[in-house]
Amino acid sequence: MTIASFISRRRRLLLFCAATVVLHGLAIDWAASHLAASTGDAARPPVVTAQLRLALPARPPAASAPLQEIAPLDAGAGAAAAPPADQTPMPASARQAPLAIPAQAQAGAAITPIASDASVPALDAADPALAVAPAPGAASAPAAGQASSASPAALAASGLATLPGAGEAASTEPVPQAARRYKVQLPPSATFEMDVARVDADGTKWTGSAVMTWHTDGSRYRASVEAGVSLLVTRLNLLVLRSEGTIDDYGIAPDRTTEKRARRSETATHFNRGGADAGTISFSASGSRFPLLAGAQDKATVPFQLAGIGQADVNQLAGDIDIQVGEDKTASMFRFQLVGEDELETRMGKLVTWHLTRPPKPGTYSSRLDIWLAPAMQWYPVQMRNTEASGALTTQTISRITMTGQ
Repeated sequence: MTIASFISRRRRLLLFCAATVVLHGLAIDWAASHLAASTGDAARPPVVTAQLRLALPARPPAASAPLQEIAPLDAGAGAAAAPPADQTPMPASARQAPLAIPAQAQAGAAITPIASDASVPALDAADPALAVAPAPGAASAPAAGQASSASPAALAASGLATLPGAGEAASTEPVPQAARRYKVQLPPSATFEMDVARVDADGTKWTGSAVMTWHTDGSRYRASVEAGVSLLVTRLNLLVLRSEGTIDDYGIAPDRTTEKRARRSETATHFNRGGADAGTISFSASGSRFPLLAGAQDKATVPFQLAGIGQADVNQLAGDIDIQVGEDKTASMFRFQLVGEDELETRMGKLVTWHLTRPPKPGTYSSRLDIWLAPAMQWYPVQMRNTEASGALTTQTISRITMTGQ
């Protein structure tokens, strides 16, 4: 039997065997590929998303000491307190040091409506960048034991240390032991777009927007706030606030702040760190002058100074944060306290924040100011709220942050 005849007779069997081998090969290849894929999936670790949170510092058990009012200086006292000097702002390293914060200082005053017209909401944007009225009796004669003039003896009697060079006695005047100096690490430059929502005491609701800017090169800074409300097809600017100055060992050091409100003239606040008025805060809208304390701020810079204090050392927020704030006609003490950690729903998503509050002070001011800082986002302020005694509520909530660099 030849090979050809054998193949001819067994053709069907041979074809069947060949087909069987091919099918088995395909089946083995398919099984091997799927087993390998299953093994790879099983070996791949699951993805877990975690968010680290800073532990809140423990608040000291001791009760907070009450703040004592910082009395205005007598007219003309500043000129006698320091010799004439060049008015050109000096660099941080050469500037005269501000007055040290005394152990007792008065908390801030009540926040007033931005617009007096009944047709426009009194938008007290929940930002320190909103108007604060002078405390009742702030311009009256100072009480016994408080500073009534800029003379070194009077300031020493009140517990305020005078500026170096502000009189011969200044060089020997010690800084009060109770004066607290905060470590400050300021956040980088950015622009903040915020949604504004206000509910009047009668339930009337208003919406608007605000833009807050912060720019620093490490030695100088600029800050601004523009807030307004939406009226049908237009927008009414209620507040334009601008601040500029330097960065010193105490953090932000304002030189000049301007404030423009709807239907009102622009006002300016001067933080005099040199010249004849060195060591004072003066105002274009008022003849009053107040002593310039260490770490003094204006309404535009308060949120960023708080951010710098938290970013430098979170444990500083365990106690009271007392900051002198120069406003349009007066300067008062704001005392901030840490409330706790809050999660905020914003247009940027859910943000973990630290909630600080400046409670109302009976007999002085009745509004409550709340600021929320985001530790995971350079400690930027992401929400601010002002609650008035009448029940009116103004809230600014972040909608977008744009890093602007130096």
